[in-house]
Amino acid sequence: MAAVSAPSPSASRPPPGRRWRPRLAAGLLAGAVLLTYANTLTVPLLLDDQSAIAENPTLTDLTNLGAVLAPARTTTSGRPLLNLSFALNYAWSGPAVAGYHAVNLAIHVGAALLLLGVVRRTLRSPGCVGRYGAVARPLGVFVALLWAVHPLLTGAVTYLSQRAESLMGLCYLLTLYGFIRSVDSPRPARWAAMSAAGCWLGMMTKEVMLTAPVLVLLYDRAFWAPSLRAAWSRRRWYYVALALSWALLAYLMVSSRLGERDVGLRAGPDWVHYALTEFKGVVWYARLALWPDPLVFDYGPEILVREFAPVAGYALGVLAALAGTGWLWWRGRTGLGFVAAAYFLLLAPTSSFLPIMGQPLAESRMYLPLAAVIVLGVLGLQAVLPRAVWLVLGALAMGLCLLSVRRNQDYRSALVLWEDTIRKQPENSRGQYNLANELAQQPGRSAEAIAHYEAALRLQPDLTAAHHNLANELAQQPGRSAEAIAHYEAALRLQPDLVSAHTQVARLLALLPERLPDAVAHYEQAVALQPESAEWHFHLANLLARLPGRLPEAFAQYEAALRLQPDFVAAHYNYANKLANVPGRLPEALGHYEAVLRLDPRRPEAHKNFALALANLGRFDEAVRQLEAALALRPDYREAQELLGPVRAARDR
Repeated sequence: MAAVSAPSPSASRPPPGRRWRPRLAAGLLAGAVLLTYANTLTVPLLLDDQSAIAENPTLTDLTNLGAVLAPARTTTSGRPLLNLSFALNYAWSGPAVAGYHAVNLAIHVGAALLLLGVVRRTLRSPGCVGRYGAVARPLGVFVALLWAVHPLLTGAVTYLSQRAESLMGLCYLLTLYGFIRSVDSPRPARWAAMSAAGCWLGMMTKEVMLTAPVLVLLYDRAFWAPSLRAAWSRRRWYYVALALSWALLAYLMVSSRLGERDVGLRAGPDWVHYALTEFKGVVWYARLALWPDPLVFDYGPEILVREFAPVAGYALGVLAALAGTGWLWWRGRTGLGFVAAAYFLLLAPTSSFLPIMGQPLAESRMYLPLAAVIVLGVLGLQAVLPRAVWLVLGALAMGLCLLSVRRNQDYRSALVLWEDTIRKQPENSRGQYNLANELAQQPGRSAEAIAHYEAALRLQPDLTAAHHNLANELAQQPGRSAEAIAHYEAALRLQPDLVSAHTQVARLLALLPERLPDAVAHYEQAVALQPESAEWHFHLANLLARLPGRLPEAFAQYEAALRLQPDFVAAHYNYANKLANVPGRLPEALGHYEAVLRLDPRRPEAHKNFALALANLGRFDEAVRQLEAALALRPDYREAQELLGPVRAARDR
């Protein structure tokens, strides 16, 4: 697999012999992918899918292309092509998850076909044709097939928001395939243009694409050019076109404020620990490529390694592998050297200078690096088992397919997936928290949810959402309101502007007479944070009305609530009841009672209170009619029955 000085069109043609029909190969790959992922079309939205899809307002209006290509504060920020693909998905199938999964599968099939093309044409390049030319197509098919059905890729295909990885992988392979076609084509310009376009599109999809220009240059050196200088000299303008895409990526990274999303060296002081973790990660990924078990949906932030000793062996292994890669290049084994270098280069961004602090390890990052491992494995088997290689590869493909089908069963619901995650990675605060959220939605499983929220907080005591949601669950348990209050207050110490925590803790504090002023203070905070909320004004008014000397403030809050929501029945009713007890304000109370009964005439207590106010003003006929209306709605309404006699007597005098 050594490089040669110049391409030879005749040498690049496959030698005589058996050829697999291209359509048959494409059908085999597509069929294998569809069979492997047939059970994923109903997989629900998970984790980052909420931000990328469900809560992404830019997806619903394709006419506002500027917003679609520049989404803010979502996991698609800085990735315009990814966001556009989701927007097109929404236009095609709406919010139905099946449409999103179908597109993910189409992307994966396309990537597998491009990988087949890359491998087949590489094996028929001048330096490889003598050894692999006769079996280039079947080897290419098996590389693509094993890669496409490998269970390590389920995270990048089944998990919808990881379309970022698979779509970037498609663009990356298109870049490489276009380059290969440009080298051995009589019309190289169009293929070079397609390659450059793929590179630019990849930069608009995910940041890992930044290695593509370097990888293509290494490929050129490994299989076509005698040196890097020669490669640059022959295709200078092509490489300039690729390199210019870095400017686009830099702009997207800066404009999307990547560092604010815990990405990059500026994301936090733990980047050194992150680098230590990646020594383990690079080896762990390779191990999963060879033996894909256990597969973990989310490893969590706690997997971050903080000392060198636990990863010393991994570090030595990685350094030895890098040295071996360099040795292959130095000895002229550039083909093997390229495949080994591709593995490290594809993992380099997220393993070094683009750390994702909240997610030190993620199996989806192996989407493209896995291809390098499989190429080495397939070529190794072909070398040691030349007669039985097809049988062995076929058996491996079937086995991997079955493992992927089984793994995809774990994605059938968020509850099952998080239970699987915690079973394999219990020291994972994010996993514990998300499992608790799912359990909290299941009838009768509140106690389990509480246990997992508490586990999440043991691992990460400053997890605001866990404090808040744990408090929600505790508040529903008899005798545990004091614990709930403590967790709401902990959440507010961490995030003072968390409106829901202010309102929920106020609701509990209002049940304790000695802490009523504290409840009022929390609702005042809620009103300050969300002054447009009629509900918070209303609840604040109710509490203020219970405190001596603060009735005028309560009236102001009722009026604010009604300005914001004129048809707020409860606000009209409570305001009317308070006004009815203030000398001189009984006529105002009548207006609010009338509003209540206009909006909701089937409220017997409102009819009764309205009748009492009317009677106090001497309007006995109207009062009788209101009491009769109350009794028509509730014949056993004792207070209305007791009031009706005296009011009738007063009317008849």
